[in-house]
Amino acid sequence: MKTDRKQKPSLSTKMQPAQQRAAETYERILEVAAQTLADVGIERLSTNMVCERASLTPPALYRYFPNKYALLSELGQRLMQRQNERIERWISPGLFDGTVADLERALEGLILDTYAATEQAVGGVWIMRAMRAVPVLQDVRLTSHAKVTKMQTQLLSQVLPDAPRAELELTCRIAVELIYATVEMLFDERQDTAAVARTVASMIASQLEQLRSRNEAGTRKRSRKAPARA
Repeated sequence: MKTDRKQKPSLSTKMQPAQQRAAETYERILEVAAQTLADVGIERLSTNMVCERASLTPPALYRYFPNKYALLSELGQRLMQRQNERIERWISPGLFDGTVADLERALEGLILDTYAATEQAVGGVWIMRAMRAVPVLQDVRLTSHAKVTKMQTQLLSQVLPDAPRAELELTCRIAVELIYATVEMLFDERQDTAAVARTVASMIASQLEQLRSRNEAGTRKRSRKAPARA
């Protein structure tokens, strides 16, 4: 039976380099792909163009990457890992012992740091756009966001143990998406970067403060119900 559904291109690398020379070729391919993407954009990027710029034959590239989408997938995973590594610099359990202003400053710093990490990466903004614009690559972005959401939900569950788990997870998921969308907007529009970061940070911090207040209320309620010790 024939089907109209097109087969999705593979995003997996064919093999991982085992020797130094192969590793250097692998990294060279990715470096050139990122620069080419920055130069020509998503639509014009091709494996032939990468091969030409990297002075490689197509078989040398196809040994590792079956198509341009596999290249973009690897670049996307690396960029998102670079972005995600910024989280631990700004968000920690001790942060929630402070004030709302402390939360706002940390979140503002995270947004600006994530923006800087993307800006400093070769082709960073185009890699980020590809993760949203190219349907086959969207799972790369969503998988990364789900991972961060899970980690941040676990953190919040430790510091806000009486807050509903589902509400913590929803807050974290929205915050992750909001920060990512904010960084995209800062590249797409001429805006006051610091002002945008402060505004978004204030919005997220406000929700976190509400969660903290409800958690404290739940803790007091549970304490009142606890049986007195003899």
